[in-house]
This record gives sequence, C-alpha cells and structure tokens, in this order.
Amino acid sequence: MAARDVLRYPHPLLKTRCQDIMPADPAVQDVVRDMLDTLDASPGVALAAPQIGYAVRAIVVDVSRDKREEHRRGHGRVVLLNPVLLACDEMHVVREGCLSVPDFTANVMRGGRAVVQGLTPQGETQVLEALGFEALAFQHEIDHLDGTLFLDRVASLKRDLFPRKQR
Repeated sequence: MAARDVLRYPHPLLKTRCQDIMPADPAVQDVVRDMLDTLDASPGVALAAPQIGYAVRAIVVDVSRDKREEHRRGHGRVVLLNPVLLACDEMHVVREGCLSVPDFTANVMRGGRAVVQGLTPQGETQVLEALGFEALAFQHEIDHLDGTLFLDRVASLKRDLFPRKQR
C-alpha cells in the first residue's frame, strides 16, 4: 500500500459518520497500512480513516512523532478499530489543528485525560488511559469518525480561529 492524499475540508467524507469495521474484514490490513504510510509521510501525530478516503471507524495515534518533548509522552503507535471514548475529564481550552484543515488552528475545549477502548487490528480489545496531548489526539480522531471537525467545536470563530503559522 502507499501514502494517500489527506482529504481537506470541505470534502463531504469529513462530515460523514463512519461505519464499524471488524478485524476479520479483508480490507482492514489495507486500511491500516494506508493509514500508517500516510501518517509517516505527514507532519501529523494522528490520523482517522475518513481523512484518507475510508468511511470506516479506524484511527492511528502516535504522539511520539511530535517535535515538542512535553507532547511525546504516550503509548507509542496505537491503531484502534471502532474506538469509543469511555471517559473524558480535566476539561480545558487547547489550541488544536488538523491535517484536513491545514490553514487554521483554533481554541477548543478538550479533556486532559481520556479513556479510550477499541479493537486492535488483530481483534484484541484494548483500553488506554491517555493524558495531555495524547488525550487530545484520541478525542480529535474519534471526532473524525463521527463527522465532527475541530472547527465544529470552536466557541467563537471570530475570537478562537487563527491562521496557522507557516512551518
């Protein structure tokens, strides 16, 4: 498989609620490989299947890719199918961006702690407690699976939306 183009807003798939995918589905390995290859080729730390054209509930998160040392703490590379957010607390405003909305960042309310459950591609149930930046990444990617963008969580577009600084 190979890295795929990341869909950009306003592509309609980014606003679509995705379907469950089971590890026994023959497409799982292709979806996961494409997601990993695309993440490796991107500047991001996480990716959801709909961002590369698959309307299925799959995410990959790897905050160890972040250039900021304080953001690198987490579980390493995690691939989850059908992830759900079991708990989310320690809510606070954070600056967030997205590969599918590359020109903007925004202030959004996110939990500093999240408990996530999903299936590994091998079919094993995995429950993870994520903190800080990793908790934000899991919340952001699970939102993608429900057709929610970080822009949908902005309280005031006038006050809380910012042009992204060029890298």
